[in-house]
Order: sequence, then C-alpha cells, then structure tokens
Amino acid sequence: MTHILSAVAWPYANGPRHIGHVAGFGIPSDVFSRYMRMKGHEVLMVSGTDEHGTPILVEAEKEGLTPRQLADKNNRLIVEDLVQLGLSYDLFTRTTTGNHYQIVRAMFEVVRDNGYMLVQTTRAAISPSTGRTLPDRYIEGTCPICGAEGARGDQCDACGNQLDPTDLVKPRSKINGETPKFVETEHYFLDLPALAEALTKWLDEREATGTWRPNVIKFSKNFLKEIKPRAMTRDIDWGIPIPGWEDQPKRLYVWFDAVVGYLSASIEWARRSGDPEAWRKWWNSPEALSYYFMGKDNIVFHSQIWPAELLGYNGEGSRGGDPGNLGHLNLPTEVVSSEFLTMEGKKFATSKGIVIYVRDMLERYQVDALRYFISAAGPENQDADFTWAEFVRRTNGELVAAWGNLVNRTAAMISKRFGEIPPAGKLEGIDQELLDMVATGFDTVGGLIEAHHQKAALGEVMRLVGEANRYVAQTEPFKLKDESQRNRLGTILHVLAQVVTDLNCMMSPFLPTSCNTIDRVLGGEGNIAPMPRIEEVVDLDVSNDDGSPRTYPIITGDYTDTPTWERHPVTVGQKVAKPVPVFEKLDESVVDEEIVRYADLLGK
Repeated sequence: MTHILSAVAWPYANGPRHIGHVAGFGIPSDVFSRYMRMKGHEVLMVSGTDEHGTPILVEAEKEGLTPRQLADKNNRLIVEDLVQLGLSYDLFTRTTTGNHYQIVRAMFEVVRDNGYMLVQTTRAAISPSTGRTLPDRYIEGTCPICGAEGARGDQCDACGNQLDPTDLVKPRSKINGETPKFVETEHYFLDLPALAEALTKWLDEREATGTWRPNVIKFSKNFLKEIKPRAMTRDIDWGIPIPGWEDQPKRLYVWFDAVVGYLSASIEWARRSGDPEAWRKWWNSPEALSYYFMGKDNIVFHSQIWPAELLGYNGEGSRGGDPGNLGHLNLPTEVVSSEFLTMEGKKFATSKGIVIYVRDMLERYQVDALRYFISAAGPENQDADFTWAEFVRRTNGELVAAWGNLVNRTAAMISKRFGEIPPAGKLEGIDQELLDMVATGFDTVGGLIEAHHQKAALGEVMRLVGEANRYVAQTEPFKLKDESQRNRLGTILHVLAQVVTDLNCMMSPFLPTSCNTIDRVLGGEGNIAPMPRIEEVVDLDVSNDDGSPRTYPIITGDYTDTPTWERHPVTVGQKVAKPVPVFEKLDESVVDEEIVRYADLLGK
C-alpha cells in the first residue's frame, strides 16, 4: 500500500467550466484515483477553485458584485458541476479560505528567508482604461522567438518558451483588446537561477524514469534553456497579502498562490478529518507518490515553478537553507498533462462563445456518455476534436450497441429464463477461454491506467466487450429453449454474468454512475463506485466581516468501501429482474440540432 497524492489543477472561478477544461484535469485524474483506490492504495485527491486575480475583479465589476460574491457564486457552480461528473475528490476547496492564506504566507516566508526571493524593479502591464494590473495570461501578442500568433505573456504554446509580457510583439489585452501600458514597479521574484541546478537534477531523474509524457519533458527542458527570475507578486488589492508588505496594494501572484493549494488543501482535509497531521503521509514521506493532472497550458507551472518553490522551501537550491514547520516537502512524482480539446475544429474560447459548458451538456445527455467520449477520444497525448457527429457515433456504436447491449442481453436472458444467476455446469473450452481472457484484463487494463494510457486501457476493456458479444453469437443461448438444454443455458448465462461483472469492475473508474446501475441490474446493491457529495462547511480560521461564520461548499466523499481490482465471483441465486437499457441511444438528429444550437457561437 502506497500513499498517492492525486493533485488536480485548480479551475479558475471567473465562470463555469466547459468540457475542454474537464477533459484536461477532471476525468483523467478521477479515472486514475478510482483505480488506485481499487488497488488498495491510500489516495488523497485534492483541488479547489482558484479565486484571486484581475479577471475576477473585471468580471465582478461587470456583474455588479464584489470579488468575493463572484467567487462564491462561481465556486458553487463549479462544485455542483464536478460532483455531477462524479469526480471523487477527497477535498475540493478554494483559495479564499483562512487555511490557504496561512499556508501560502508561511511557505513564502521560508522561501524568502532561505534566500530564494529577490526584490527587483520590473515593468508591469497596466490597463490604460482601468489602471489595473493585467495578468500575464491575459496579454497576447506575437512570440518574439518563433513568430507564432496568440502567444501569452507568460508562455508561447507553439514553441514552449517562457515569456514576459514585455517580450511580446504587438501586445494586447485579452480583456478588452487595448494595448497595455508598461510602468515600473517593485516586486518579489523567485530566484530560479539559484534553483536551476537542483531543478535540472530533479527533471533529469524524472526523465530517466521514462514515464513522463514527451510533451511535458519538452516544455520543461525548454524552460531551463534561459531560466531567469520570475515575479511572484502583483500590484492588485484582491488576493493574499505579502508578508512584510501588508500595507502595500500588492498581493501574491497565482504562481505563489494557487499552486500552493495542493498542499493547503491536503492540510485542510487533514484538519477536517480529525487528524491534523495526517497530510504528512503524502507530503513528508519519501515513499509517497504524487501525480499532478492538468492541460498542457499549465505544464511549466507544475514542472518548474512549483518544484522550484518546493526546492526553495526545502533549502535545496544553491543558497541552501532549512525547511520550515511543514517539514521537507515532496516534489511531484509525475506531471500528467493532456493536450487541448477543440470543438468542431476550433479552440474553446469562452469570450468568443466557442464553448460547451459542463452543466449545459449534462442537462441533455447522460454523464457517462460524456465521460466515455473524453476517455475514449480525449486529448490524452495529442489535441483532439469534439464533434457532435463523433459524440453520437461513439455513444450509439460503442457505449449503447456494444457495452449496453451486452449488459441488457445478459440480464434479460437471466431474468426471463431463471430469474436469478444460475449455477455453472461443466465448462466447455469456449467458456473457459472467455473467462480466462477477461481475467487477464485486470492486469492489462490496470497497468495501462497506472501508466496514464487511459485511452488504451478503455480500448482494451471494449475489446473484451467485443469478445463477450462474440461469445453470445457463437453459443447462441437464446436458441437453447428445450429443457434438455437448460443446464448448458445456465452455464452460458453464468459465464456471461461473471464476465459482465468483471467488465463492469474494469469500467468503474471510467463510468462510475452507470457501473453502479449495472450492478443493480444484476441484483447487486449498486455501490461499486463510491460517489462524491457536497458538504456545506464553516471556514476553520476566519469569519465574515460582520462576525458571522464564513461558509462554503466542499466536495468530499467516503471511498473506503471501494471494491478491489480483481474478479469477484458472482453469487448464484442472486435475483435478476427484467432490465431497462442502461444507456440512452441518441437520435441522429442530435447532430444537426446541436450544430444549429452552436452555429452562431462557432461563426458558421
């Protein structure tokens, strides 16, 4: 048993999430976490909403709200969407908690006191119309290195190089299109050059494992070519006050705010669990493993900036130093980055209306139809395109016609001919062959999930589904109607019940909602995949300005009863009622209807 941290990228609370977001951070992390729990590991899956920064101020002003009111509203929307998706967080929290403020400030003080924070004068990008600081990611222009359009003020996705807003050719604000004004200001910079040797050594060790995806290694190596100090603070009044600069209108930037959330969320989880020190099993133990899930636009922050901050805290850079009260903190075992999901050939862009919100999708379609599409055709190691035609094809042709049909036929025949799972008579070669083939699937599928090859893992499960459907076609149990054939019929249906149960176990990390339904179809209790829940909690450390308790929703769950990743023999005599289809077949008209619905948004 190993302690495994599943660190999931923090969605930004300036609005609801779209399916491109959850394809990068949500579904892959949940599949991995659910599988690891089934293998008997102690998994801690944490995240929350990132709620500071200029975009929150801008959007709040538009809506006539305070920044906290906007964050409260969107935090709740995001929490509800992620629970509906079935994402099994141990704790999904937020960056505006008293606990988070304390941990971020404590960590900053140690990194600073260890000598890895420099005070430097820099040129900050200011919006001429509002006077507000513009975040690096909200400034776009032409990359000065490769010439690509749409490079951001912190990174060019085309060539992978780190940038500053001042580097961009013809910079412009993504918020309103205006040309930013650059003014001199004083800020804290993380001294990355003083941490470069330690970073390089750590990254070389990670590369040597051969487990990291090539795109992650490429982006990270590019970052090391011209490493330089990076500003960790900004001129803004919405965020975490900077230790020693509390009287100034400056706050810690997202690079020393949201990324620390993985640690602060773990600590908050421990405090709420009744064992305030429990988080140390995932952060201080050398044997613990940590996996960070995100889209490719967040690679460098997790493969370089966050590890650098951890190294600085640990005192492992060129200036030495000592860890603070949090102890020696573990660096990421692996950064698991997905590529981009596009929509009908165009990049998701909320500002341009090119978007399918999670909530909108789940109001019209089954949650596991979306999870299946993302798992089977998502942007695991290259950009992938969501089209309505492909969504309908995979739902109908794979989820309904292959897996759903196998479940329905099996349950229907058992219900009609026996009413319960029959005992197996003497197994013939074809029976044993299928049972053995499916049994080996646990190792094959599990190994692929563990190595973050989830598309291949689901593909292997569906291959076994195909083998089971072929078994039905070959044995033709629907033709065995004579009483003399009843023993043989019972054996075939017993084998099918076992195979469906096995495949349902393998499917459960991918399709938790429907796997519970399928368990009930075969007479079980429907608790194969424990589901997350929303809890309303009181902030552990701060109250509202009027002294009332500050409350907010969290995602949590009890996943201790997760079944093990192995064959569980079916129970002979378990009642099986006449089933109803688990998956809904989509009418082909859905394609045209959805294209019309989004036509204006897509500019068609």
